[in-house]
Amino acid sequence: MIESFGTERLLFRPLSVDDIDELLLLDSDPEVMRYINGGRPSRRDEVDEIVQKSLGHRWMAFDRSTKEFVGWFALRPTGDREYELGYRLHRVAWGKGLATEGSGALVTRAFTDLGADRIWAQTMTVNAASRRVLERCGLRYVRTFHLEWPEQIEGTELGDVEYELLRSEWRH
Repeated sequence: MIESFGTERLLFRPLSVDDIDELLLLDSDPEVMRYINGGRPSRRDEVDEIVQKSLGHRWMAFDRSTKEFVGWFALRPTGDREYELGYRLHRVAWGKGLATEGSGALVTRAFTDLGADRIWAQTMTVNAASRRVLERCGLRYVRTFHLEWPEQIEGTELGDVEYELLRSEWRH
């Protein structure tokens, strides 16, 4: 488990059960949730369940200068020395490079502190902003695939994309 750490503009601390209200507020923005579920706010029981499953591999991120909560970042173990990268930011934090900064820091920590051999992520094909973040963090496009989603979201017909970065490709 990676404890608290920081980057140039962000401070990270491990997720706790006390963070549900902050996460509910984040998930109440329809634009934040657009590529997750079409813009529907998360319910408290959904957030509580996710928090319980995410303890130990998700971090709350705060603006270093203002101490304001900007979002979360995750490295979820998915196999032997393999981790899924994820993040979600408040809209006010978009377009400032914070997703790339935070994700890049977790990629580095995954390889240096956790001994990862592979980091991967997926997003909707139409989510160009997230795709750019993944590419800026060194992940490369692997494939497009189609899943059956319980909720149809505009763009689901184009599928999802997977990106990855292998230890052998990672630049220290």
